[in-house]
Amino acid sequence: MASIKFTVDGRSATVNADPNMPLLYALRNDLRMSNPHFGCGLAQCGACTVHLDGEPIRSCVMPLSAVAGKNVTTLQGLGSPEKPHPLQAAYVEEQVPQCGYCINGWIMTAAAFLKKKPKATDAEIRDALSGLKCRCATHAAIMRAVKRAQAQMA
Repeated sequence: MASIKFTVDGRSATVNADPNMPLLYALRNDLRMSNPHFGCGLAQCGACTVHLDGEPIRSCVMPLSAVAGKNVTTLQGLGSPEKPHPLQAAYVEEQVPQCGYCINGWIMTAAAFLKKKPKATDAEIRDALSGLKCRCATHAAIMRAVKRAQAQMA
């Protein structure tokens, strides 16, 4: 057991746990956050994506010890209902969600990518999002939402 201190969505957090425990478990179980989600547990689907110091990572395979002293941003910390991130607003405007389980990964990955490459082409966006899974097959709506947000962020 170790006491791991880090910041989540701008607030200090301390978790007393095995340093090898996945960050995802600390966020959901210890800090009682409703996102990110557990999908595959193998970093293959993206449902668990968060930002670690601004970079998207799969929290299901990130050991808690690796986030000590760092900043974690979840979908909750990206925007608020009063002031949503452009991607969150675009998802609503384009009516993307069906089951909604994968949204966390798509938005968090797209947000980090568009921050680095705001004028990305459609092919670059598709490539950046290629490792994510959506079982509802809303890929066309996802792409519309990302393009809408990209235009708003430019």
